[in-house]
Amino acid sequence: MISLKKLAAQKGISTVFVPIEKLNKLGQGNHQGAIATVAPVGFVSMESLVDRVCAEKETPLFLVLDQVSDVRNFGAMIRTASCTGVDGIIIQSKGAAPVNADTVKTSAGAVYTVPIAKVDHIKDAVYYLQSSGIQVVSATEKATNTIYQTDLTPGIALVMGAEDTGISPAVLKITDHQASLPILGEIASLNVSVACGVILYEVVRQRMPKG
Repeated sequence: MISLKKLAAQKGISTVFVPIEKLNKLGQGNHQGAIATVAPVGFVSMESLVDRVCAEKETPLFLVLDQVSDVRNFGAMIRTASCTGVDGIIIQSKGAAPVNADTVKTSAGAVYTVPIAKVDHIKDAVYYLQSSGIQVVSATEKATNTIYQTDLTPGIALVMGAEDTGISPAVLKITDHQASLPILGEIASLNVSVACGVILYEVVRQRMPKG
């Protein structure tokens, strides 16, 4: 089995040996004898992201997070977004979960594979997406149609709301479609990252070639 040091050298990554005490301090005891320091995640312009993707693809897929504040939910959603071919994630500058070590860890590194844009207001992103020919679909339990009754094959942006309050009324009001997930048990709602995963894979299912 190739050693970690040799693999790092092959990839052009510098390594240094330090006392175990330093590793314990850096990783708070949660490590396997190695810790990597990576560059901070850079954010992209929302306008340039949407313009580029729309120019390159007929059916773009964006994920818009309206005040999702838990870093582990955020990381899990980024990971699912990467797995389902999401072209970009849009978050609000204030009130959203930060991209920190927990986000990176929960995303399993996917935070480096999906472009993330910050905007001052989610409403501005919705309007820009719509003006770019993207249909904006909000996931909400208030919807009468389920996600399985919603056409997700065109270019869309999926809006997911905050863990406790959902999508803000102002944003919900201007989206093109509202869709819910059927709840058959006694618990009234799903964790937002789980719901996001279910819906994104419904997008994948609808877009898969038939036959």
